[in-house]
Amino acid sequence: MAIDVEACYRRYGPMVLRRCRFLLRDEERAVDAMHDVFVQLIDHQEVLTQTAPSSLLHRMATNVCLNRMRSERRRPADADEELLVRIASLDDMEARTGAAAVLDRLFGREQVSTRTIAVLHLVDGMTYEEVAKEVGLSVSGVRKRLRTLRAHLQELEAA
Repeated sequence: MAIDVEACYRRYGPMVLRRCRFLLRDEERAVDAMHDVFVQLIDHQEVLTQTAPSSLLHRMATNVCLNRMRSERRRPADADEELLVRIASLDDMEARTGAAAVLDRLFGREQVSTRTIAVLHLVDGMTYEEVAKEVGLSVSGVRKRLRTLRAHLQELEAA
């Protein structure tokens, strides 16, 4: 049975919006991302089923937000706005720059899904089992990815 998009929007829209708000930290961008999630759902409604719609929507929202964050980092929408933000946060700039450089080096050699796993487990506090269900891996696969990520972080810290 195909997904009823309207029913999903009414029931799970607030959950998707909360997820987008959490990841994007901006109301307007979060609302746009939430709508993108449901547009994707409409585009694929014939091939999707009603099994675990909340998990599907949570994963879709996470992916949409992470993709937006990656795209914005590659090409900022407004260079003047970016400059204003940098000027406003000069006190923390050195610490943020260092942290961003470490994260870029850390995630640069990992699969994109590893970043998703890290966010779900380390930021959102999901269990290994919940993360495994979200990303379609086994629990041992999730553990292995996080263990490898920790090892790479320790290598970077030692360098």
